[in-house]
Amino acid sequence: MHETKEKHDFEPKIVAFVCTWCTYAGADLAGTSRLHYPSNVRVLKFPCTGRIDPVFILRAFQRGADGVLVSGCHPGDCHYMAGNLHARRRFAAFRGLLDFVGVDLNRLQFSWVSAAEGGKWVEVVTDLTERIRAMGPMEEFKALETEECWSGELNSPELQEAYNNI
Repeated sequence: MHETKEKHDFEPKIVAFVCTWCTYAGADLAGTSRLHYPSNVRVLKFPCTGRIDPVFILRAFQRGADGVLVSGCHPGDCHYMAGNLHARRRFAAFRGLLDFVGVDLNRLQFSWVSAAEGGKWVEVVTDLTERIRAMGPMEEFKALETEECWSGELNSPELQEAYNNI
């Protein structure tokens, strides 16, 4: 990964959930071709975009990501037949949930990048980084991490009352 020379006041953290066969290979092609692009993206490789659970996206935002990219094979070219079509349907419905919980949908991008499209990977990553940089840090959703209590303890009167009424 090659970083651009420019430095900014805010460097966004972007998580990319990518397909092994196409997008990851396209990103690798960009790197081996020595194409320059921002190094803000942290790539998580999956066998197929159809295997990416929407909860992973929520957790990425909750854990500090300012933007998320989901990218895989072009429709019709999935190595698992229809995994990317399944992912496209799943994430179309998921966008409503993100909007409901307060995630600006401009912070999430879906794209199709094949193994031969190293230049397109650079374009997608650069455009997303610039868009998120202009939006600034995502503070709203991160606050949920500190408010969330997964310990199982009933530490509020409301939760204790609900528990007692079961």
